[in-house]
Amino acid sequence: MSETIHQQQEELAKRITSHSDQEGVYETAIPSLFFIHRSNVTEPVHRVYKPALCLIAQGSKEIWLAQERFEYGPADYLISSMNLPVMGQIVKASSGAPYLSLRLEFTQNQILEVLNESQLQITSKENAARAMFVGPIESSLLDAVLRLVRLLEHPQDIPYLAPIYTKEILYKLLQGQYGVTLAQIAMKGSSTYHIRDAIEQIMNNFDKSLRIEELADTANMSISSFHRHFKEITAMSPIQFQKRLRLQEARHLLLSESADAADVAFRLGYESASQFSREYSRMFGFPPREDIKRLKAQFDQSIHA
Repeated sequence: MSETIHQQQEELAKRITSHSDQEGVYETAIPSLFFIHRSNVTEPVHRVYKPALCLIAQGSKEIWLAQERFEYGPADYLISSMNLPVMGQIVKASSGAPYLSLRLEFTQNQILEVLNESQLQITSKENAARAMFVGPIESSLLDAVLRLVRLLEHPQDIPYLAPIYTKEILYKLLQGQYGVTLAQIAMKGSSTYHIRDAIEQIMNNFDKSLRIEELADTANMSISSFHRHFKEITAMSPIQFQKRLRLQEARHLLLSESADAADVAFRLGYESASQFSREYSRMFGFPPREDIKRLKAQFDQSIHA
């Protein structure tokens, strides 16, 4: 890591700390910008990543997309270019050197706007690419990110300047190593663009039975082509994708509502409570009741620590 990047990361870490002095995830005054502060290595957390740029100023993290592992730290950036069910774990953090990171969420329309307004020459590719990737951090990208973060000290400038600085960040990313991959989510005609529509359909109907023919029609592909491109982009099949969404939502409902496992299973489209319990145990390592009891105990412990 160059001395310039090291200094930029130090400033970024200080600014994140000043706006997140305690443990947690912080929504900032800048739309779609979040800070994360953790002082301990965490257990794996399952969630859906929205399209976003993720940067780490201090510490490191692992992300699992199905069976594919991504590890990144201050020398890297991570991008999720569409909604993806993942498992994440902070693997380097301490009270003396906490994990400090930021997440800047973006939309397909923002990418399209930058492509339309800039002079970047990016053409659609037939070959779909993974919708999550890790790239090497560059000083010019960090410089643009720091300008955005510094706006928090000047809230009166946020409404006007934040959209401009966000565009600059996206422009830098589109110029980078994975620019074509990122651009494809906004380019009509690309395989990624069409698979994105199918993913949105699954996201909105994950508790219902999947009809692959309908998803393939949504993506304007044959069934075999749809299966191939979907797995290339998400690292899983449509059924596996839906199953992860269902199980993540099931865990959330069991934690937040203290609901019965069988009731949650049927609400989420499972025909068999035993099948639900088997799949839940396979994904989270424990049967539903035992898992929720364990998570609540950990939460109580962290409050009274």
